[in-house]
Amino acid sequence: MDQQVDEQTSGTAARARRGALVGAMFLMATSAIGPGFITQTTVFTDQLGAAFAFAILVSILVDIAVQLNVWRVIGIAGMHAQDLANKVAPGAGYVLAALVVLGGLVFNIGNIGGTALGMNAMFGMDVKLGGAISAVIAIGVFLSRRAGVAMDRIVVVLGVVMIAMVLYTAFVSDPPVGQALKQSVLPDEVDFLIITTLIGGTVGGYITYAGAHRLVDSGITGADQVAQISRGSVTGILVTGVMRALLFLAVLGVVSGGAVLAADNPPASAFQHALGDAGVRVFGVILWAASITSVIGASYTSVSFLSGLLKGDQRRRNHGVVAFIVVCAGLFLVLGKAPVTLLVLAGALNGLILPVGLAVILWVAARRTHDLLDGYRYPRWLLAVGIAVWVLTVYLGWSSLGGIADLWA
Repeated sequence: MDQQVDEQTSGTAARARRGALVGAMFLMATSAIGPGFITQTTVFTDQLGAAFAFAILVSILVDIAVQLNVWRVIGIAGMHAQDLANKVAPGAGYVLAALVVLGGLVFNIGNIGGTALGMNAMFGMDVKLGGAISAVIAIGVFLSRRAGVAMDRIVVVLGVVMIAMVLYTAFVSDPPVGQALKQSVLPDEVDFLIITTLIGGTVGGYITYAGAHRLVDSGITGADQVAQISRGSVTGILVTGVMRALLFLAVLGVVSGGAVLAADNPPASAFQHALGDAGVRVFGVILWAASITSVIGASYTSVSFLSGLLKGDQRRRNHGVVAFIVVCAGLFLVLGKAPVTLLVLAGALNGLILPVGLAVILWVAARRTHDLLDGYRYPRWLLAVGIAVWVLTVYLGWSSLGGIADLWA
């Protein structure tokens, strides 16, 4: 009897771990898939056509290299990024936390704005009312008795809904798939600025740590979990890549057929061309799902950088997430959108977060495995790939400083 109980308990724990791992993967993926992700993908497809496939492929490979290192180090150490940073250089974690929270706050106003536009497209609802209702839904997730499980489930369900709807739209728009496949390896045009923009939008700012911090909070940590951690990091990026590739194909089918996208709202215009009047509502569902999951991801991850102030208590942290959403929603209702100046500043700060945070991760992998990774033997090849990508992120960070210079100008 006792053995049967132990087996049931063990099975329940295993299912909970699997659910948390899938939730972490989708939290990272859906945090990246926000209003900006949809707009960028549409505009770049319209600009480059089939050649955009190459940019998508390169960005996915770089994103995998980043997340393999970030998830592995944070997962084995069992510590949030800011705590690791403070171990490496006292005070560095507080700087990293300040950058992440400020960027997350500003971009979350935009995410709530995305939910408002999604509600408007679906139901014709006033944007401020739609934003307020969406914020209440997000708050409800973190006020539920099992907030972690609720968050994992909602990001998975909405992630699947988004992919399914974009897949259907791509099928209807009938894109030149063969041409896209050819251009993914032999492009007619390569735009490195677009590639760096995609990388920053997929693994920049708070998104870098969303899935890894969820792993730590779920207890999936330690060297014995390396296989699960690595698989989760790669799968999460692939989910993001699938969404971007399908959205690219859906828009490519529209623009290759000669349609001209509306300048004021290119994504909605693309869906309307593909699906007729129903396309606007389909776009509304996709935009709302992308935005609400980004609200959840940005809020959860930003507050996870304040876990020291909240004493690590889960209930207190959930209340902290609720307060974060309330502040963002309040600013959206007052301002109507995130001010352009703040968005530029937050974007520039996000460009700095990736090289600073990745430098800490790689330093731990190279020099602190004996104490912070419990003696784990870090793969040299993965470290080498991480360093090569870090050089690229330094370039991205330097380029992003131009955003701050623009503010002064």
